[in-house]
Amino acid sequence: MQVHFENEIAFPVLTLFLSHKQLYDRLDIWEGLWWNGTRFFARSLISSRSFFCLNLIVIQEEKTWEEALDHCRENHHDFTSLLSETENLLAQNQIQDSTITQRVWVGLRFLGDSWMWTNGDPLEFQVWDQTCPVWKRCGALTKQGGWENRDCEEKLHFICV
Repeated sequence: MQVHFENEIAFPVLTLFLSHKQLYDRLDIWEGLWWNGTRFFARSLISSRSFFCLNLIVIQEEKTWEEALDHCRENHHDFTSLLSETENLLAQNQIQDSTITQRVWVGLRFLGDSWMWTNGDPLEFQVWDQTCPVWKRCGALTKQGGWENRDCEEKLHFICV
């Protein structure tokens, strides 16, 4: 198949089936996208739909939370923040490989008296697995999709954006 769009981007559409909490790549469907200066839109004969883009990079090196934060900021953009069920499911899907630690560091940190994302994103969506001692002040995503607060000196794989 030859795909060519001038001033557009062509890519396989990622279809989410959230009710089953599974992700499927529909490689047989292609969409044309264009940028209007503020948002991308999908080309369609009947409608245009806005979408978001999330580029998760799983780093399979075991580091403390601080070392992982430094690595993300020096080599990528930042630690990931997971702002919705969709983003959490995408991240959970990326860490299922057996070579990845059972939990991975994300950009959650307990500072002062509250949890926050290190990049400043608001902490509205939350999926904490359990209540853990407050002295464990760094957040991790589990392979089951929940969040845990962990000892910041523990060495885990991590997710950058």
